[in-house]
Amino acid sequence: MVTLSGGLIFLLIACLAGVAMAVQGALNSALGKIIGLWEATFIVHLTATIVLIFMLFVFHVGKGEFAMCTKSPWYLYLGGLIGVIITYGVVISIPRLGAAVATTAIIVGQVLTAMLVDHFGAFGLKQISFTWIKFIGLILLAVGARLLLKN
Repeated sequence: MVTLSGGLIFLLIACLAGVAMAVQGALNSALGKIIGLWEATFIVHLTATIVLIFMLFVFHVGKGEFAMCTKSPWYLYLGGLIGVIITYGVVISIPRLGAAVATTAIIVGQVLTAMLVDHFGAFGLKQISFTWIKFIGLILLAVGARLLLKN
């Protein structure tokens, strides 16, 4: 019997999140073509809010630690604003670039930023040093994005 060890299960979860992001981007972009970019961004976040209201207050999923909100640094609340920027960026880029190219470019940006976050241990995360091998991996991702643009 095959069991999923700690690291492997999280790698699988991350992969499934990537699958969901690609599908979500395509759905959001299609919606944006019909109702408008900002309107689609709004609907995406409204739908997410409704789902989370049910998860938190009807199904009681979560830690129930809303009282701790006042103890968090202000900048940790920028995730919502960044979520709007991400959704808008996906909605506007996929119809113009295609799902594969846009998603690859998004991943290159994610990996570059994640490497910097790791290197500096930003936001209280564990510090993981930058290496040239990681940089070469990032360059290969960027080259892959460029190759996907070719017809």
